[in-house]
Amino acid sequence: MYYGTSKVVLGCVAFGIFWVLAVFPTVPFMPVGRTAGSLLGAMLMVLFRVISPEDAYAAIDLPIIGLLFGTMVVSIFLERADMFKYLGNLLSWKSRGSKDLLFRVCIVSAIASALFTNDTCCVVLTEFILKVARQNNLPPQPFLLALATSSNIGSAATPIGNPQNLVIAVESGISFGQFLLGVFPAMIVGVLTNAAILLCYFWKYLSVEKDQEGGQPAGPEVVADDEVTSHRFTPARMSHVSSLNPDDMDCISEPIIRSNSVRSTSGNENLRSRSVNSEADIQLAIKSLRASSMSHEMVEVSTVTDRRDEGASSRKFTRTASQQRSVIIEDTPPSPDSINGEKEKEDEVVEKKWRVFVWKTAVYLITLGMLIALLMGLNMSWTAITAALVLLALDFTDAQACLEKVSYSLLIFFCGMFITVDGFNKTGIPNTLWELVEPYSRIDSAKGVALLAVVILILSNVASNVPTVLLLGTRVAASAAAISHDSERKAWLILAWVSTVAGNLTLLGSAANLIVCEQARRAQFFGYNLSFWSHLRFGVPSTIVVTAIGLLIVTSY
Repeated sequence: MYYGTSKVVLGCVAFGIFWVLAVFPTVPFMPVGRTAGSLLGAMLMVLFRVISPEDAYAAIDLPIIGLLFGTMVVSIFLERADMFKYLGNLLSWKSRGSKDLLFRVCIVSAIASALFTNDTCCVVLTEFILKVARQNNLPPQPFLLALATSSNIGSAATPIGNPQNLVIAVESGISFGQFLLGVFPAMIVGVLTNAAILLCYFWKYLSVEKDQEGGQPAGPEVVADDEVTSHRFTPARMSHVSSLNPDDMDCISEPIIRSNSVRSTSGNENLRSRSVNSEADIQLAIKSLRASSMSHEMVEVSTVTDRRDEGASSRKFTRTASQQRSVIIEDTPPSPDSINGEKEKEDEVVEKKWRVFVWKTAVYLITLGMLIALLMGLNMSWTAITAALVLLALDFTDAQACLEKVSYSLLIFFCGMFITVDGFNKTGIPNTLWELVEPYSRIDSAKGVALLAVVILILSNVASNVPTVLLLGTRVAASAAAISHDSERKAWLILAWVSTVAGNLTLLGSAANLIVCEQARRAQFFGYNLSFWSHLRFGVPSTIVVTAIGLLIVTSY
């Protein structure tokens, strides 16, 4: 049922406002962002009576919202369990040069995106990749482009790889296994093709090696494990000794000097104080100083008698309590209580490490169980929600800290977008436009597939990929269903492949691209600005070639 001219115009106005704020979230006249723009579009659809409040609530696809929420919580636990830290370490482990590093970035980011969504992968790996490139005097641009483009391509392989695939999987009813079998081969070939294009495009820049002081070329360095923590990095660590107060250092050094002076003047006198020049004694002194309170120091006057051949002479000096403790450490062995205390601390450390290991193992096993359940064809939304709730229960802590990391703004954006797109569909304009294109874009011919791919490619970069899927999904599937049931499933897979790879065309084509750009620009010590034009120069040829090769594989499934 379609409306009169006035409601059609008002519906177009509401959708136009949504589109502007979704594609350009910081426009000067209303810089409210995508989430608020989505809600504004939905509200205008209801206020203009293009859609009723009841229909607006019904337009929200709860299975998609539940699937998004579940995968977000699982990704948060995987990040806490250092999964992405291990992926980061894998990039630089035994790297054989800049080209090998670039190839690893492509493969690791693609596989990670297929399992943990492309946005999450870009958030946690951008800064680490930027740091590795800077440390090895390599240009950051090829590695950032490799991360963004490979994450988009890799996310096309599974229903949980990106939001538009979630929509397609729920709307089409295609199981996780069928989706994987249909797109995974195209993803592998697409990632390898994209890596080859990157190597050809940046071969000259990647061939410039970093010169060391000795004149030998240096390959990429391996970043220490303790410096890689998901997407945050720890500053350089100070040594324990340098953290002490200078006065405390005097307390340690003075007994050493005094012991040496007595030793030099006493000749054959047998001193019972042991030397504290050894590293073990110094460490014992430091531990003793830390364990004791420095707030109260008692001053004593001690008399030390220097016995020489000429006779005995005495001198007085002032010695603090901390110095006395240092001397005591020289003269007496560790007490049984201190040894027991050290053992207790070591046992606590071992127990803590064991608990962390068991917890990480549980997180990985639950995530693996979720993937197996999805492959078995169980309901994707409830499978993801169940895995998320099990992880929250096994954490044995207040779930608020974890749930606060969920991107509720994205969930709200989807709710507003569902309402806005449903209202726009009721204006009849999408159907009118599709009727003009549909006779020439049937997937039973090569020309039809090519035209359909061009339409999806352009619309995904103009209106974003998720609205494109919502607008075209049912129409493309209905057109293909008239051919055969297998053609309908193939049409959904073509839509998933092209709408995802289309995000590589421009910097604004995918949220993952914008995440990489912003993360790189805001990096504290290794910042880099990935410009729109630098992305476009590589994105256009890569997107066209990868889309075409992938279509040949998907259509043959």
